Amino acid sequence: MHVPAGGAVRRGRPQTLTATANPRWAAPRTGARPATPAQALKELSAGNHRWRTFHQQHPNETRAVRHALVSGQNPFAVVLGCVDSRVPPELVFDQGLGDLLTVRSAGEVLDEAVLGSVAYGVLELAVPLVLVLGHQSCGAVKAAVHADETGEELPAHIQYLADRIRPAIDRGQHGDARVDSTINRQVALVHRRLAAEPDLAAKITAGELAVVGARYELDSQLVHTIA
Repeated sequence: MHVPAGGAVRRGRPQTLTATANPRWAAPRTGARPATPAQALKELSAGNHRWRTFHQQHPNETRAVRHALVSGQNPFAVVLGCVDSRVPPELVFDQGLGDLLTVRSAGEVLDEAVLGSVAYGVLELAVPLVLVLGHQSCGAVKAAVHADETGEELPAHIQYLADRIRPAIDRGQHGDARVDSTINRQVALVHRRLAAEPDLAAKITAGELAVVGARYELDSQLVHTIA
């Protein structure tokens, strides 16, 4: 998986995060945490491969790890994902305690709390990778598209989410295709906003951080990047 300068993914066909080209990637990490964006993405790739092939290792759950984490944490990636119960990042990437800083909001919607949580991982914990993870059949996106099409007012706090997803709605598509495309466009929108944040952009320019957009397919359990 290539992470070009600037932290964006290479455009073209969606690229998988799986590690089928190199079976040793499927082994759980030992030793030091990934220190670069490419190493962090490689680690997620290996974990997703284990997950989707039913070879989970459930790493970093031992008594020793739990004891060591009392004194601090050193995660190697921030995963900004949806609240959907079918897409828990630690399971999808077969990671354990202390490995991922997970931030979840419906439809990956950004607000100040979410943005501050991502920034905390990057600026305070020196995490080298932020992965924005959308997913197939996102209920928040479906609700936003439905409200936009019908003019129906959603319950107050859900309407807040729909209003923030609305700019990503693909009005060039219809029906299920509109929802599916909007899921990708919402990931891309959040990706662009994060990458444009001055503090994060400086890290990207220095090669210390990548912000990558990705999507989880419920039917195959595959995570792949999206432009």
